[in-house]
Amino acid sequence: MWAGAWRAAVTTHGVAVYGQPVFAGVYLSGDFDGLGMHATGADVVTSLCLVQLIVAVGVWVRLRRAWPFLVTLALAAAETVQYFAGTAGALWLHIPLGVFTVAAATLLFAAAWLRPLVRREAADA
Repeated sequence: MWAGAWRAAVTTHGVAVYGQPVFAGVYLSGDFDGLGMHATGADVVTSLCLVQLIVAVGVWVRLRRAWPFLVTLALAAAETVQYFAGTAGALWLHIPLGVFTVAAATLLFAAAWLRPLVRREAADA
């Protein structure tokens, strides 16, 4: 159950993260509605990352795997900084951090689907 919830959370978050550069591109190509879509997308991405963080806590508690929580916590911190950099207009930080976020979400997606989450036994911990 937790492995499936983990994969669902990572996949949903990843899809939302991939939408952000598209919305930014719409805005940069001259359609000013793209900025509103990008701002709404930022709210969605941040919310989905928090959901993923909650699921990662469940994975840690129930399956005794800490890496999903630690990686998601780092990603949530990066997304929070990126969110506030974007609202402040600090594009010198917002754009490179956006590239990092997309890369990190991609790697996390690959890890979630290629690395099985099985319960670690007490002897292994």
